[in-house]
Amino acid sequence: MEIIQICSLIGVFILMALLMFLRKLPALLALPIMSIMIAVLGGVSFADTIEYVVGAGSLKLHSAYTIAMFGSMLSIILQKTGVAENFIKKGAELSGDNPWIIAVIMLILITMLFTTLGGLGAIIMVATIVLPIMSSVGIGSMTIVGIFLIGLSIGGILNVGNWAVYISVMGLSVEEIRPFALIMFGISFIAALVYITIQLYRDGHDLNSKSIITKSIFVFVLLAGIIYIYNFVLSGEIKLHLITSLTFLGILIKWIIGAAIAALIITACYRMIFRKNETLKEPHWITFFSPIIPLFLILLYDLNFIAAFVVGLVYAFISTYKKGRLNMFIQSIFEGGAVVMPAVVLMFGIGMLLVAIMGPGGHLENYPNGWPVLGLLKPLMLKIVPTNSFTYVLLFTLAAPLALYRGPLNVWGMGYGLAAVFLASGLNPGAVMGLLLAVGQIQGISDPTNTHNVWLANEMRVDVQKVLWNTLPYTWILALLGLILSALLFM
Repeated sequence: MEIIQICSLIGVFILMALLMFLRKLPALLALPIMSIMIAVLGGVSFADTIEYVVGAGSLKLHSAYTIAMFGSMLSIILQKTGVAENFIKKGAELSGDNPWIIAVIMLILITMLFTTLGGLGAIIMVATIVLPIMSSVGIGSMTIVGIFLIGLSIGGILNVGNWAVYISVMGLSVEEIRPFALIMFGISFIAALVYITIQLYRDGHDLNSKSIITKSIFVFVLLAGIIYIYNFVLSGEIKLHLITSLTFLGILIKWIIGAAIAALIITACYRMIFRKNETLKEPHWITFFSPIIPLFLILLYDLNFIAAFVVGLVYAFISTYKKGRLNMFIQSIFEGGAVVMPAVVLMFGIGMLLVAIMGPGGHLENYPNGWPVLGLLKPLMLKIVPTNSFTYVLLFTLAAPLALYRGPLNVWGMGYGLAAVFLASGLNPGAVMGLLLAVGQIQGISDPTNTHNVWLANEMRVDVQKVLWNTLPYTWILALLGLILSALLFM
């Protein structure tokens, strides 16, 4: 009976994934259908499927889609007041007309920010600044989404917060994680430069190949030098002194930026009270800080994402205030919710799928042995644990697409649960970490069920499934290279 159930689960997953992949069935329908079928076939009662998978699953990502709504509201008000249009113009003037250089600069900026930032709120905040600048130099919508996703994933490799699970669950030390992460970072950055070059060529840009190769080498050598210093020099007493200095510098920067934000808000209020904006044809320069102020509030002061978006909304309203602007402000709030609704509905399905595979958390009174679906899949995975480097690389390279659609290798699906199974079977903890980080590139960049993929595709008016097709060749190769590196280091 269990074998039939397992085959049914795998069949449903493959069928629905293929239907979405081939764009025969929209994800809006496929994900809820997949979730219900997986739960029922896995042994969950129909009543619990409705209550937990459909009911609780729809609310699983409530934080993500609430943040998406507020982010969309800020985006709409920036468009309606002309701030976004002028931001694009100024960005184009400051950045010049070389799309390759701008793309690489934006990639580095995104990467740097997401070595510390995380979450959909931060992604939306950074995107409101970065996306218009890339659009202003003629970079295609699909390319922009790909660059942002790759930068986000590369930054995540060095995000120490993401290492916590490897330290706590797998018993690894920072010294064991860092070498793999740094080399993986370098490989991923080279892949990003290749992606940018190929995509810009496909977008119709005239590229100077010799110049691009020279600049790529320069950027990579510079990056490698920074990584070398970070990995080998900043240790012991030098690191201690640097941390002390940076702590003092950080406090000073916080005070300076806080004073600057206060000055901007006071200036905006002054201009609103004395109606200084009435005669202006274009927004005043202080309005350009509307998307930047919330980003600093999150980055430096750990302000709640929704609260930061509210501050951005209010600041955008005050700094652009003219007679009749209140109606525009209210209209922007309503339109912001409407624009992001396709992404919100897709998040309902993603939440359902998460609950169908992982279970509803503590609500397992009817299942003393744990959630049935997870219980069925774990023994199967235990049987395929590789015993040598070749089978490790071959097996997980072929299985890498199982990181998509909340599959078994998706760290936001049952990936960490599967990691526990691998550890129990005796697989080296470093190899498990390397597996998750390597295959995680497919999940982080290409997976259409990521909330950030859904939001970015919605924002740039591209199909989230096309983003998968566009990026998968690069991320699959990245997964292969990461698995080879992991095998060399840990197997």
